[in-house]
Amino acid sequence: MAISKQYLKSKPVCKVTFTVPAKEANKVSVIGDFNDWNAEVSSLKKLKNGNFKGTLNVPANNSYEFKYLVDGAYWNDEAADRYQWNDYAGAENSVVEV
Repeated sequence: MAISKQYLKSKPVCKVTFTVPAKEANKVSVIGDFNDWNAEVSSLKKLKNGNFKGTLNVPANNSYEFKYLVDGAYWNDEAADRYQWNDYAGAENSVVEV
């Protein structure tokens, strides 16, 4: 898994690219605070090499909890900036800081 960040000079936004190796998966989405945990708005595109990849524009100077939804299963990102316990989910969420 990988997360890359590109800060825009023209506005307080960071382009965050999420990459998930999941060759056997049919559908991967990134869900989190930045999209109200809605899997339909942030589906990742499957590449020929089997990775899923997508870029989101998120407001800079903040941190966001997120997870991947891989064929209905929740995954954390091993490349996350940190992890945060979430009482609602009863599990840790990945955190990206931008």
